[in-house]
Amino acid sequence: MRLLLAAAVIFLGAHMPRADASDEWVPVRDVSLEVQSGSPLDFSSFLPNGAIDAEHRLVAGGGGRLAYAKAPEKPLRMLCASLAWSPASGGFPDHDGAERYARQLALHGYNIARLHFTDASLMFGRQKDFDFDPETLDRIHYLLAALKRNGIYWIVDGLSSPRGAYGGYDDRWDANGDLKLRLHLDEEAFAHWRTLQEKFLGRVNPYTGVAPIRDDALALVILANENGIEFDGVVHDRPGEPAYDAALAAPFNQWLAKRYASTGQLAQTWRELGADERLEMGTVRLPPDRYADSARMRDLQAFFTDLERASTARMSKILRDLGYRGLISTYNNWPTLQTALSRRDLEVVTMNTYHDWVGGYAPGSALLQVSSIADGANYMRMIAAARWFGKPFIVSEYDHLFWNRYRYEAGLVLPAYASLQGWDVLCRHGHGPIVLAYGEPYPHKKAMLPYAIALDPVARAGETLAALLYRRGDVATSGITIPVAVHGGEDLGEDMQAREPERLTELALIGGIGLVPADRVDDDAAGVAQPRTQGADDVLAALRESRSLPRNNKTGTQSGIYESDTGQIVLDRRAGQLRVSTPATEAAAFSSLRVPIDLGVLSIEQADGDGLVALAAIDRQPSLAESRRMLLIFATDARNSGMIFRDSEEKVIEDFGTLPVLIREGHVDLALERGAARWRISPVGLDGTVYPPVRSGTGAVTFRLSNDTPYGPTTYFLVELEDS
Repeated sequence: MRLLLAAAVIFLGAHMPRADASDEWVPVRDVSLEVQSGSPLDFSSFLPNGAIDAEHRLVAGGGGRLAYAKAPEKPLRMLCASLAWSPASGGFPDHDGAERYARQLALHGYNIARLHFTDASLMFGRQKDFDFDPETLDRIHYLLAALKRNGIYWIVDGLSSPRGAYGGYDDRWDANGDLKLRLHLDEEAFAHWRTLQEKFLGRVNPYTGVAPIRDDALALVILANENGIEFDGVVHDRPGEPAYDAALAAPFNQWLAKRYASTGQLAQTWRELGADERLEMGTVRLPPDRYADSARMRDLQAFFTDLERASTARMSKILRDLGYRGLISTYNNWPTLQTALSRRDLEVVTMNTYHDWVGGYAPGSALLQVSSIADGANYMRMIAAARWFGKPFIVSEYDHLFWNRYRYEAGLVLPAYASLQGWDVLCRHGHGPIVLAYGEPYPHKKAMLPYAIALDPVARAGETLAALLYRRGDVATSGITIPVAVHGGEDLGEDMQAREPERLTELALIGGIGLVPADRVDDDAAGVAQPRTQGADDVLAALRESRSLPRNNKTGTQSGIYESDTGQIVLDRRAGQLRVSTPATEAAAFSSLRVPIDLGVLSIEQADGDGLVALAAIDRQPSLAESRRMLLIFATDARNSGMIFRDSEEKVIEDFGTLPVLIREGHVDLALERGAARWRISPVGLDGTVYPPVRSGTGAVTFRLSNDTPYGPTTYFLVELEDS
């Protein structure tokens, strides 16, 4: 589910100098996490969810943006709630829990949800094929209805678990099973997938009166999660075993026989062919090493592309024949050149990405403790280069994982750049984005864990900021598009890991980038040609020359400073800072603060450690300059009580510990470039409760703020200004 490229590709970056942070950790006192209606954390008044009906069905509208069927020319922004529940995290809620949960999602600003591993939940403990657990099926149906009533659309995987709906397995959430590969090769596996769609998506939901597949709320089906052939092979790599499954040999030989007239022609092209390898006999071997470059590997990639495109067409037809009118996608990870070609025919491009990925919860699990700002938001850039212009682009999974100490960056990096790029859906992955309370009696709810963002105050603060920067649209979409030309199969090389070079993906920090068929690229456009001989500086020079990019834009690849064409986002790799300044929200994530950060209205004068500070208008005023009621976010770090590491750098986990969650105490000195007859700063609990002010004054708004308040530590504060 969450594997990506090799570590050298994913986690490029370095440690950043950090301000001297406090070593005091304060226990969270909040128990209930249900946001109170009308509180500063209730965004439903300015991010309302409307009715879901035929007119409001989601479609690929003008310019390849997500839109309502009735207004295809008006793009939408969808903030996604990842619902990847399992028995270990409590499973699907009962009816009362579903009502409360769906309502809370709406209050938090979510307007679409992704149901992930529903096949595993339905088949948990079942011994016969397609023998869905009746209570789980009922709970899923009720939850879908509750989400729809709250104006929340659905994204559903046609297949998440490699065990599908086969009975008799107890490892449905593990990377075992070969169903994802066999879907491309085997008629029985394809028939199994088809039956799964018929029995789940095609079954009438008693709480809506219509089958999900024909429901206007079903916006997108991901045919199978992370089902690229190469990636599936990497997942199943085992020491001492062949690199590629033997089931691929015969179809590969058949494909080669159509491409080459004879064994001699194949040998001339590859320049290496065993004496026992004969095209006419079907005995040409698969590459013995997926990481060794070769002409054989180049052809295998082309074969995978053809096979994957054929599978997409075949599976899509099944859904259409069942009456599905919504959008379809697949191959939602692995941002290589080969998979980009497989995604070329899709209606929608979906991608997963992670910073500082960790593979499990067992003692000895490790991450790198590196900053995403230090590597120039590489996890964002690698998927930006997988987008095809002219199609909606959906981030189906992303996260900056716990226990990485820099994860406060995630609430700024992905939401800000997703908005700049004009992406359509943003989904931070986890068991669920919220919980109703701390202390639920399930194994994965007894402590903060990777992929459990709901329990993490730092991640929750990031999701709160995402609702403002991304869904509300506080960060403007770039005014420039930088086409990256693609010819097709001839662009494939001998390296199966090849992807768009980082020196070019840096352009995603400046403006919109995406893939375009080479024959549709204007020769005069400031874009990226094939072969990739250009650098980012060449494209930037062309953009400046054409005045598409302001000449005073601060971007300098050598200095490590990247300013968006809108002027609203500045990333400084060397300083370890990302700054966002928009009319309605100003924010900064910083690992060092050598000099004050002036964001416009908000200035961060001093901090005792690294973290995230953001100020956003929440009173329907168009700007911070006019707002009288603002939400202030201050996030440092959080961990579990009794958490133990094996090393001093806290990279390797020994014991995750238990609740209560501890927040690292910190303080910042802040100033607002405006005055007021009276002003006050009030702590806001994690449930939205507003407590008595901890700072107040008249005239200039300057104050020192600690996240350790008399009412317990928090990440939220309410700023209120009154005129005379």
